[in-house]
Amino acid sequence: MANFPPVDEQLAYLKKGAAEIVKESELRSKLERSLASGKPLRVKAGFDPTAPDLHLGHTVLLRKLKHFQDLGHTVIFLIGDFTGMIGDPTGRSATRPPLTREQIVENAETYKAQVFKILSPEKTVVDFNSRWFSKFSAEDFIRLTAKYTVSQMLEREDFHKRFRDEKPIAMHELIYPLAQGYDSVALEADVELGGTDQKFNLLVGRELQRAYGQESQVVLTTPILEGWRQGAAKMSKSLDNAIGIHEPPLEMYGKVMAISDEKMWPYYELLTDVGVIEIRAMMGDAANRKENPMVLKKNLARLIVTDFHSADAARRAGEDWAKQFQKDETPADIEEVLVAFTDVEVRPGEGFLDLQGEESERNVRLDKLLAQIGLADSASDAGRKRKQKAVRVNGELKTDPILLWNPKEPLTVRAGRKIKKVTFTLSEHATKLSS
Repeated sequence: MANFPPVDEQLAYLKKGAAEIVKESELRSKLERSLASGKPLRVKAGFDPTAPDLHLGHTVLLRKLKHFQDLGHTVIFLIGDFTGMIGDPTGRSATRPPLTREQIVENAETYKAQVFKILSPEKTVVDFNSRWFSKFSAEDFIRLTAKYTVSQMLEREDFHKRFRDEKPIAMHELIYPLAQGYDSVALEADVELGGTDQKFNLLVGRELQRAYGQESQVVLTTPILEGWRQGAAKMSKSLDNAIGIHEPPLEMYGKVMAISDEKMWPYYELLTDVGVIEIRAMMGDAANRKENPMVLKKNLARLIVTDFHSADAARRAGEDWAKQFQKDETPADIEEVLVAFTDVEVRPGEGFLDLQGEESERNVRLDKLLAQIGLADSASDAGRKRKQKAVRVNGELKTDPILLWNPKEPLTVRAGRKIKKVTFTLSEHATKLSS
């Protein structure tokens, strides 16, 4: 029989970082029964493996799952390998293209390897909703769809907007909320977690459980984490404002340091185990100028990097970040790459005939170099970074597309918060030196 903390203590821990609980009275009742019986609650969160890499936005839910796990409850990490092939229409203004079975399987394996950076592998139940949906017959789906009406489905904001704007809504998209809701029936979930944008789907689960003769699950939503760049857009790889949980320590540290002072507080609340009272005290100290927000943000970056790498990696990242952005020095463990100079050299006939270098120096196409070493997605992307004054070579700002350089000398190139050391070879083939 499990030993659970008092109910009030559990509720206080679970409410930290929660946007809404539907209904809190029901959660209290479930926790009281659990405490009396010694039987843990079954707590689920579903993740469709639509992309291979998780970012900090995904970990908000994982951390809340961990809170239930810390209290002794059963946590179910549900991989939506069936629903992923439908494609979640949440927040979409157009039909989402479904993924292939091969993409789903590949992404699901990557997810399993990543979630245990937060959850305990020994205490976590990993399940796949294809386990029950692969056995569903056409008759089963007809019975499922009979439990919800079209008018109920069109109450969902994004469906309602698309219907009003006369934009198409595919039939399989209407099935998605029902399929997600049925997951809770199949798992007999006591609690389901999701982002605030998932509230409609989570509430469908409550209704379907009642329709199948089960007690309705409690729905706990968490806020949507904003990306590290300025602005209020949610964290997303497609918006280039995500912090991946597998990113190198220095890159992760630097992105956290780039967030605004105002954004620091929800990051503390949603991405760390720092208590609410302590966070409020830090907010007061910052507002009263008793503490420098920069110091508090460094502590935040250290905590986050420690969670996904190690305390030692976080310490080194902090030191290297200070060298780059406070002391304007080059970090000690900078990645070094070997580049064939002939690949980036300006040659006659390329429109740069007026550019002349001494015998020991030659003209380098800087945009192509940035793309070649992975500091830009393409030469055109590199050009944008250069025009935004985000490119430095050996600490000097560079806005010209051509760099005069002696290929026998290495150079340090920085684009935004990424930095690499380049060593040239005059051969036509180059390989990466270190990572």
